[in-house]
Amino acid sequence: MIKEDISRIRAIILAAGESKRMGFPKMLLTFNGLSMIENVISNVLKSCIKDIIVVLGANKEKLSDLVEKMNVNHCINDNYKEGMLSSVICGLCCLPEDTRAVLIFQGDQPFIKPHVIDLVVETYLLSKKGIIIPVYSGKRGHPVLIDIKYKKEIERLDPEIGLRSISVIHSSDVQEIETGEPDILRDFDTYEDYKVEINKMK
Repeated sequence: MIKEDISRIRAIILAAGESKRMGFPKMLLTFNGLSMIENVISNVLKSCIKDIIVVLGANKEKLSDLVEKMNVNHCINDNYKEGMLSSVICGLCCLPEDTRAVLIFQGDQPFIKPHVIDLVVETYLLSKKGIIIPVYSGKRGHPVLIDIKYKKEIERLDPEIGLRSISVIHSSDVQEIETGEPDILRDFDTYEDYKVEINKMK
């Protein structure tokens, strides 16, 4: 991969939600001695992507300390109750002007491996497509990479429809890449989900 091109590809990690179904701030749940959000950040930093913006909202006081400790940037989405799209837009507004593309990460997916991130980036650089979506057995997962040319269109999207509509509207500009990794589909909605995962790790 071309180093100069990669340096203009940034990551946005969405960590602003209220974790209502969890009943506890899930970004603070621990895996391998680190909080969930620290695991996600660490995985990104182990990939070819080094420029990260973490979008915070609910529980921002506790989470900002963890994010700052890892020496990555963050922004505050005061409109986080409006849904995920508002956090995506918040992150996009904080990107450097020379950004070429952005990877969108969910803050509750701590098991996405660095080599999967690299694969998505490499596919973008080689395919010339503007939207790269990793898949496992035909199912779409994360992180999704979106060319910065879609920034203004994303800002105008209907929150009820959300970010996924971009890949529908511009289906001819989508490239799926099979990862062979079920972790791109794994997230945590409830505390029971978390307990199941912890038991697997014992």
